[in-house]
Amino acid sequence: MQWILELSVGAFLAGITLGGPVSPSTTNRRYLEEQDGVKYNVFEHRATNSKLSFVKNSGICETTPGVNQYSGYLSVGEGMNMWFWFFEARENPRQAPLVAYFEGGPGDAAEYGLFTQNGPCHFVNNETSPSLNPYSFNNYANMLYVDQPIGAGFSYGNATVNSTTAAAPIVWNLLQAFYDSFPEYANRDFGIFTESYGGHYGPEFASYILEQNAAISRGDLHAKEIRLVALGISNGWFDATIQEKANIEYVYNNSYRRLINETFYKELLTRYDIKCKPALDKCADVGTTEACYAAWQSYMNEIDYPIIGVLNEEYPGFYLGDIRDPSLRAPTTHVAYLQRLDVQEALGAKVNFSEHSGAAGFILSGDGEVLIRLVDARSFVSQLSSVVQAGVRVLIWTGDADYVSNWLGTLGVADSIEWLGKEEFANQDVRPYTLNGVQKGTFKSLDNLTFMRIFEAGHNVPFYRKFNLIRLRLDWELLSMLT
Repeated sequence: MQWILELSVGAFLAGITLGGPVSPSTTNRRYLEEQDGVKYNVFEHRATNSKLSFVKNSGICETTPGVNQYSGYLSVGEGMNMWFWFFEARENPRQAPLVAYFEGGPGDAAEYGLFTQNGPCHFVNNETSPSLNPYSFNNYANMLYVDQPIGAGFSYGNATVNSTTAAAPIVWNLLQAFYDSFPEYANRDFGIFTESYGGHYGPEFASYILEQNAAISRGDLHAKEIRLVALGISNGWFDATIQEKANIEYVYNNSYRRLINETFYKELLTRYDIKCKPALDKCADVGTTEACYAAWQSYMNEIDYPIIGVLNEEYPGFYLGDIRDPSLRAPTTHVAYLQRLDVQEALGAKVNFSEHSGAAGFILSGDGEVLIRLVDARSFVSQLSSVVQAGVRVLIWTGDADYVSNWLGTLGVADSIEWLGKEEFANQDVRPYTLNGVQKGTFKSLDNLTFMRIFEAGHNVPFYRKFNLIRLRLDWELLSMLT
């Protein structure tokens, strides 16, 4: 959600060599370590100079007999500790693919998606403890949930990542250490799933993995190749130039209700052309933080904030993630649960849980001076294009009741991807997506690129799919991308 982006940031520079608190050695090391009464399995990873510390089978969330889980930290630098929570597949884990899940934000914890959308457990009927989720992605895949950047969720440290680009090397190191610590999960298909601001994370992380794989193939890098085959992004925010104009169209012309009048609609289009588009073009041309932050300010002040003001006045309690009804949103029961000391001790968490990190997309000095601005208008369509060009299967799917990253905008992004099939894909009409003879959405697909519009779903599509029959079939189709 571009107007409430949250992320704490600190002194971390993209491109530095990532080192952890591990003494130089020639071999990896494994041992047990007890801290504050919690017994950790420790794996020191020489190749990345990092350390995995984790608890096995905490008994939290996944309680299916025989299904393993691991939760803990990758220490990737002094004061930089990234939290991960891994769940084996319930079915055939030794052959199942591996999927990494990242929440949006930026700075949102992966546990939001885990507990409300696609994880092994969820809260129903106001329960105080979770129950097993029969629709979990780990029915079919080994699932790795990661709280990133450092500062989100259970991740903690003195330094944090201040850009999506800077986060990618840390994620790579996590995967490298994970594969060496758990070799039984290596050498199989790998996919990335994400949502919302994941329209930045997903393309950037995927393109970085492809670049590292290419370096391995050239002999320039000694590491494990990651067999990236799929990227799935739900209601993603990829490109402000495309999606901000789509926001104007959506509030005036969507399938549920007209939210603004024609006069205000035309005024917003004029503002976009005169004030926002030039700023967005400058961001694309020069690419500086200053220019791209100014572009972000332009469309927030000229388009989004005015729209939000009108909607809140006209519809008290209006929820941008679902324009139908403010009550149709995922609960946050898991936050209080994860803040329980007994739960944290069982998991091996070393800090209190925070659903969102930082404040408003920038960090202030003690005097209130803006030190670093994270929120800006950079586009990640170029990275997305490189992923599609590489033959990775890409799914862009969007709930059509969402304003934040609405389907008009994500369709525009899908049509703008640069690849050999661009013209044919853009000219292709969408087709009905049906289940048991009932239309549940629309889609179009060409080779390794698919766009889907899901009816009767808001910003967090998997949450809404709990309430209709599309879920089982769609979950299977999502994860069958990996096989």
